[in-house]
Amino acid sequence: MKVLVLQGPNLNLIGVKSAQSGKKITLDKINKAIRFEVRNTKIELKIFQTHKIYMAISFLQRNRNSASGVLLAPMAWAKYEYSLVDTLNLIKLPTVQVIFEGDYGANVTESDSVFSETVVKTVSHHDPTHAFISGLNSLKSYLS
Repeated sequence: MKVLVLQGPNLNLIGVKSAQSGKKITLDKINKAIRFEVRNTKIELKIFQTHKIYMAISFLQRNRNSASGVLLAPMAWAKYEYSLVDTLNLIKLPTVQVIFEGDYGANVTESDSVFSETVVKTVSHHDPTHAFISGLNSLKSYLS
């Protein structure tokens, strides 16, 4: 089973926000944690982070036939990116949305997100690593 992990704008700079709060969370550490979570399973992750919506859409379209589901951290896209909503509706892959609460978020809640009606579940947490792992586990459960 292949899971597409799409990480939205500015997530590559999460280390800047975490340094301000005295924590040491980086995108690399998050990605290592979710890879560790699927270690010794039949789940393959394809992880992609971008700021450019056309690249996100291309990533989903190119990989739609080989994937079982999508783990999406939309960040700022959650407020306005209807072209990505349209893509998710067209490719019909079960999608779990990951939202960060507090310092790491893009000031988005589940009710604010344009993806909320498209996804099978939204997972939110103040710890980005925990949010991703919870989202991945929710997607695994949904696909089982």
